[in-house]
Order: sequence, then C-alpha cells, then structure tokens
Amino acid sequence: MIHKLLMSPMNLVIKVGEKVKEEVDRELYDISFIQQKLIQLQMMYELEEIPEEVYKEQEEVLLVRYEIAKQREMEEWENLTKKQK
Repeated sequence: MIHKLLMSPMNLVIKVGEKVKEEVDRELYDISFIQQKLIQLQMMYELEEIPEEVYKEQEEVLLVRYEIAKQREMEEWENLTKKQK
C-alpha cells in the first residue's frame, strides 16, 4: 500500500513524459501532420498573413522534417520486410 502511494507520483510523471514524447514525435515525424502544416503555411502566405521571408524559412524547416519523416518511414518499412524474410 505504501509502495503504491510512493510510486503514484512517479508513475504520473512517467505517463506525462510519454505523452509529451508522443506529441513531439507526431509533430516531428508524422507525415500527414507535416503536410497539414505545409498547407496551412501556404494558405497564410497566399492570404498575406505572413511575409514571403517567413514563409520560405518555415517551409524549408517543414520540408526538412518531411524528408526526415519519409526516411524514417522507409527505414521502418525495410526493417519490417527484413524480419519477414
């Protein structure tokens, strides 16, 4: 009983950390999320809500993240196909 009481805050911290990691991974490596961000960015630029310089900087960051996400996806796919052989 005391063990559960002492471990409860630690378990909560671990769960919060896991959720934060999931959200960070989603923002960094989820291809559909990155595509949505690119579309939003383009719309903001076309509606003149952001200047061209900001658009180009943010677009470059998102495209790099997209390339990394695609690379990770390909590596995961290769690992899956190797395991099946």
